[in-house]
Amino acid sequence: MSEIRLKKNLRLFDVYAISTGAMFSSGFFLLPGLAAAMTGPSVVLAYLVAGFMMYPTMLSVAELATAMPRAGGAYYFIDRSLGPLFGTIGGIGSWFALIFKSAFALIGMGAYIALFIDVPITPVAIGLTLTFGFTNIIGSKEAGWLQKVLVATLVLILTFYAIQGLTSVFQYDFFTHLREEYDVLFLNGTTGFFGSIGLVFVSYAGLTKVASVAEEVRDPDRNIPLAMIYSLATATIIYVIGVFIMVSLLEKEVFFSDLTPVATAGELFMNWLPGKTGLILVVTAAIAAFASTANAGIMSAARYPLGMARDKLIPAYFGKLGKFQTPFYATVATTGLMVFLLLMFNVESVAKIASTFQLMLFGLLNICVIVMRESELKGYDPGFRSPYYPWVQITGLLFSLFLIIEMGFLSLIFTFLIIGASIFWYFSYAKDKVKREGAMFHVYSKLGQRRYDGLEMELWNMMKERGLRAEDPYERVISRALILDAGAEEYDYGQLLEKVSEHFTRRTGLKKKSLMKAFQDEKEEGLIAIGKTTALKHIRFEEDIDSEVAIARFKEGIPVKFGYFELFKAKKRNWHKKLHAVIFLISSKKHSGQHLRMLAHLAEILDNENFPKRWLDAEDENALRQILLRDERFINILLEESKPSGVLIGKMIQELRLPQKSLITVIKRQGKIIFPHGNSVLKAKDELSIIGEKQEIDEIRSQYQDASFSTEEKAPG
Repeated sequence: MSEIRLKKNLRLFDVYAISTGAMFSSGFFLLPGLAAAMTGPSVVLAYLVAGFMMYPTMLSVAELATAMPRAGGAYYFIDRSLGPLFGTIGGIGSWFALIFKSAFALIGMGAYIALFIDVPITPVAIGLTLTFGFTNIIGSKEAGWLQKVLVATLVLILTFYAIQGLTSVFQYDFFTHLREEYDVLFLNGTTGFFGSIGLVFVSYAGLTKVASVAEEVRDPDRNIPLAMIYSLATATIIYVIGVFIMVSLLEKEVFFSDLTPVATAGELFMNWLPGKTGLILVVTAAIAAFASTANAGIMSAARYPLGMARDKLIPAYFGKLGKFQTPFYATVATTGLMVFLLLMFNVESVAKIASTFQLMLFGLLNICVIVMRESELKGYDPGFRSPYYPWVQITGLLFSLFLIIEMGFLSLIFTFLIIGASIFWYFSYAKDKVKREGAMFHVYSKLGQRRYDGLEMELWNMMKERGLRAEDPYERVISRALILDAGAEEYDYGQLLEKVSEHFTRRTGLKKKSLMKAFQDEKEEGLIAIGKTTALKHIRFEEDIDSEVAIARFKEGIPVKFGYFELFKAKKRNWHKKLHAVIFLISSKKHSGQHLRMLAHLAEILDNENFPKRWLDAEDENALRQILLRDERFINILLEESKPSGVLIGKMIQELRLPQKSLITVIKRQGKIIFPHGNSVLKAKDELSIIGEKQEIDEIRSQYQDASFSTEEKAPG
C-alpha cells in the first residue's frame, strides 16, 4: 500500500492557488476591524510585520517539502525529523486545527451572504462542505481546477478593489482624516500592537498548507518555493493595501465594530458603478475567498491521515486510494468531521483557539530543518535550501514562541489537550507497530547514540523518484564515460580497478595510487548491489573535480568476492557470484547532492527488470552508453558524405551552428574516443554523440534525419 503514490497533477499555478486561497478568508474579510480596535491605525503595520514574521517558516517549509515531497506535509517532516511520537502529535493536531479553520471559513461566508440573502448559515456551510469533499474525492486535478477559478476570481477583484481604493484615498487629505479619527498611531501602546500581530498572523498560516500536497506537485524543487513566495507576496500586498484603505476611509466607531469592513469601505469608493455592482464584487470576492480556504483545507487536511496511515500510526484503511486515485477514506473522514463540528460546536471560538497549535507546529518545522541538516543524512537533498541557516530557523522559532504567548492561556490549554490525546494514542495504538526513528537519532549518533538507518534508505528512494535536476550534467558525464566491454578472462576485479583508475587519473588529475586506495579502502562505501548481476561503486573526493563515470560489461560474468559488497545493501541469499555490469562514479564532495542524484538515477535504471537483457544484448559500446542515457536528450550521428550529415565533414566544432544548449560530448573515430574542443576538425565516418534539451535533439534529428543514426532510440531501462 505504501508504494502507491498520488498522481503528480499539480503545476505552479495549482500550487499558487492552494497556498494563496488558504490565506484569504477571515484574515481580510472579518478581522481588520477587530485588529484595529486593539491597536488603531497601526493595524496596517501589524499586517506588514505579520507577513514578515511568516517568512522564516515559509523558507523552512519550502526546504523540507523539496527534500521530502510526501503526502502529509508538516506531519511527515516532523515524524522523519523528530520521530513518530512527535509525528503523531503533529499529524493529529494539524488535522484538527486545519479542519476547524476550514469549517470556520464556511461559517464566515454567512456575514457576506447575509448582505443580500437571509439564509440559515449552518445548512449552507454543510452543503458546501459536502460539495468540496466530493470534488476532492473525484481528483486533485479537479479540486485544483476549482481552486484556480476561485483564486483567480479573488485576486482579480481584490486587485481592482485596491486600485480603486487607493485612487479614492489620495483624492483628499487622508492625513486630516487620521488626525481627526485617531489621537495616536498605537491606540493601546505596544501591548495592543503585538496583540494585533498575533491575531492577524494566523491569516498567513494557510501558506504552509501546500506542503501536504507536495507528493502531487510536478517539479516540486521549482514549483513549491516559487508558489509560496508568490503567494506570500500577493497576500502581504493585498492585506496591507486593503487595510490601509479601510483605515483611511472608515470612521473609527464604524470600523472597530464592523464584521464586513471590506464591503463597507467598498461601497464608499465604488459607488460610481451601476446599482450594487461594487457590493456584488466584494461579496463575490469574499465568497471566493472563504470557499477557496475551505476547498484547500479539505484537500490539505485529507493528506494528514493518508500519510499517518502509510506509517501505521492510524488504521491502514485511511491510507487507501479510491477509484480516482485520491485518498478516499481520509477525505470522507475529513469531510465528515467538518460536518460534525458545524452541527455541534461554536466553530469560530474553537478555530481561534486552534491557531495556537498551528504556531507550535511552525516552531517545530523550523527545528526540523536544523535536525535534518545536522543529521548529515546523505539522502537529504532539498531542491531549495533556506538561506542564512540556522539564523532564519532560530528567528522563526522565536517568532512562534512570542506569538504563542500573545494568544492567551485558554489557547495553551487547548494545545496541551491535543498533545496529551496524541501521546495517549501513540502509546496505546501505534508504538508497537512502528519501528523507525527520526533524524534526531542521527544527530545523537555523533555522541555515540543509536541511529535509524531505514531513514537513509527512505530518503534515497525519494531521490530516485524525484530524478535528476536540470542543472545536473548527467548526459555529459555518461557521454564521455569510459566503456569497457570485455570477457572475464581479460580482467579480474583488481585489474578492473587498475584500468578504471588509469582512466580517472587522465580525466581528473588525481593520482592513480590515491584512486586505487580509495576503491579498495574498507572505510569507503563498498559495491552497491543492484539486482543480482549489477553493481555500483561511488566515491567522493575532497578535490574540486568534475564527475566522471566508467562502465564495464562482462557478458560471461566476472567473479567478485562477497567482501567487496556493502552488507546493508546486498543480501547473500539474493546474490549471484558473477557480475555482468559494474559502474564507477566519482565526484567532488563539494557537489555531494549532484553526486547522489546521479547515483540514484543510475540505480533507478539498473534496477529496472528489463535492464539485464538489454545490457547483454547491446551490440557495441554506443549501445551500452545509450542504455544509460535519457534518449530524448541524446543522439548519435554518423558523418557520411552521401547523407545529410555530410555537410559537417571538414568543419571545426566552433563553426557548427547547433542549438544553444546542445553539446558534442564525444567523437568516435576509427574505434578511438576523442573528447572534442573548439578546433577539432570533423572527418568522414566520425560518430558524434550529442546531448541537449529534448526540443534541441528533435531539431538536430530533423536536420540530419537519415540513416546517419548509428543506433535506434529506445527508452532507457
